[in-house]
Amino acid sequence: MNLLKGTRVTWLGHATVLVQLPSGTNLLIDPFIEHNPKYPKGFALPEKIDFILLTHAHFDHTADVLPVAQKYGATVVAMVELAQYFAGKGVTHTIGMNLGGTVQVPGAAVTLVEAKHSSSIEEGGISLYLGEAAGIVLTVEGGPVLYHAGDTTVFRDMELIRELYAPDVAMLPIGGHYTMGPKEAALAVRFLQPQLILPLHWGTFPPLTGTPQELAKLVSDPEIVALVAPGDVLSA
Repeated sequence: MNLLKGTRVTWLGHATVLVQLPSGTNLLIDPFIEHNPKYPKGFALPEKIDFILLTHAHFDHTADVLPVAQKYGATVVAMVELAQYFAGKGVTHTIGMNLGGTVQVPGAAVTLVEAKHSSSIEEGGISLYLGEAAGIVLTVEGGPVLYHAGDTTVFRDMELIRELYAPDVAMLPIGGHYTMGPKEAALAVRFLQPQLILPLHWGTFPPLTGTPQELAKLVSDPEIVALVAPGDVLSA
């Protein structure tokens, strides 16, 4: 099976994922690096990061947006309120979107889809609400469709995501407490019907107790659950 067709997907712990497209475009989703206890030690990002894609504003998804954007000159793609926030913090290049919107990047289309979660940044002891949380669908030219669900619980309209975009790879949070756990994620798998699952948002902090092994026991085909460590490249 050559599901990924030259697209490299590297899990970097928690919900941070590096996607390297056959076109040469490098995308970093939800950068949480310096304070991420699961970030692989010694892992170096590639020499260029073209786009930073954000699902929502929480610290464990945006903590390293500024340093990465400034070092690489990367464009931040996010919900319009979140993109405007980072533009105000000095990010030179941003693209603001909203649910259902699609933008083209070299080698792929980026679409924001619904997620069920909150989205805020704490600043000066105050929570700033920064638009809706979202999932990200990456439709790679001549390649797979990747769905990063962001932080969410399961919701029935995941069936619409399947109908509209037919994701080959679903990156799903499974840790519980702040997102869905394995039980809910198994239902999400039934709604989405992907060929491969990359479990996210588990094991980083004590409340996140769900595991890929638990999820594998709950889906019809346990072989589709990728059992990878941070820093591993997804293979399919």
